[in-house]
Amino acid sequence: MTTQPTTFAHHLNQDPVPEEVRAAILADPGFGTNFTDHMVKIDWFGDVVAGTGRWSDPRIEPYGPLLLDPAAAVLHYGQEIFEGLKAYRHADGSVWTFRPEANAARLNRSARRLALPELPEELFLDSLRELVSADEQWVPDGDGESLYLRPFMIATEAFLGVRPSRQVLYSVIASPAGNYFGGPVKPVDIWLSRNWARAGRGGTGAAKCGGNYAASLIAQIEGDTHGCQQVMFLDHDRGDAVEELGGMNVFFVYDDGTLVTPELTGTILEGVTRSSIIRLAQDRGMAVEERRFTLDEWREGWRSGRITEAFACGTAAVITPIGRLISTEETIGDEDARPGQVTMGIRQQLLEIQTGRAEDPHGWLTRLV
Repeated sequence: MTTQPTTFAHHLNQDPVPEEVRAAILADPGFGTNFTDHMVKIDWFGDVVAGTGRWSDPRIEPYGPLLLDPAAAVLHYGQEIFEGLKAYRHADGSVWTFRPEANAARLNRSARRLALPELPEELFLDSLRELVSADEQWVPDGDGESLYLRPFMIATEAFLGVRPSRQVLYSVIASPAGNYFGGPVKPVDIWLSRNWARAGRGGTGAAKCGGNYAASLIAQIEGDTHGCQQVMFLDHDRGDAVEELGGMNVFFVYDDGTLVTPELTGTILEGVTRSSIIRLAQDRGMAVEERRFTLDEWREGWRSGRITEAFACGTAAVITPIGRLISTEETIGDEDARPGQVTMGIRQQLLEIQTGRAEDPHGWLTRLV
């Protein structure tokens, strides 16, 4: 059984980023390139095989490099997981986050798959509150801007043997974030990966772990050479079923108002934004289908006009319209495509809930500061 500590120690940064430098960063935050003054650290010692262990020494420390033994298990066996969520500044100055309980649950699903210890939900939520409270001045207030939160867990035991680590570090870092793709919202082009797979049956596709993203990079390099911002992966064993992008789920809008997204098969990450979109679409009276969706259906739906919009979604980019799917054999979609009405309507509704400009009918928001 894993025990939970109750209070965080605070070791504040004595050399924080100067106020004028922070102001310049917040004026144009970009994405994932600058980090706040502090970070969360919590240690774990135990045996996941025996089901015993304890979380200890929760603390706020100055942001900085981690000290790892060269034999640390994460460096050799990839025993690592992470999450991503955002903190939003509301009009009254308060700071909120969106569905953190869903991120806590997914972190623990990933932990079970990677043989790491589970983190109690309340400790996960406390870690977010503590970090955002320490670095509240880093939360931007521009349109579409947020403080991106990156919780992660790594195996730190120094040993060269293939078994679950008996020492683990959980940490949270934060980075002010603007628009993920930069500039105004416009359709992105997607490269169709024919040679590479992001995940396989029985693998770690449903877990949020670094190895899945590392596996997608070679395909993304291929896509970059063709001017594409993301890569689409298929399941060739299921009739070229569409799975997901390198880091985003996908949706398709039909002319009868139906919304279709690939079903969760164990090789697709269950996105928090994905499940939120499904609920909002149902609130609008749309029929939502989670099912096998093939490349052939995409091609024929576009040609016939039955598929009127396609979009991708994730925490970082929220909702991004898809313009074209490009491969060496064909192009599906229009070069002059514009963001669709359904895509932008759901995107606007989701953003307004997250930023406190609209009612939160499902109780998705949690106040941090």
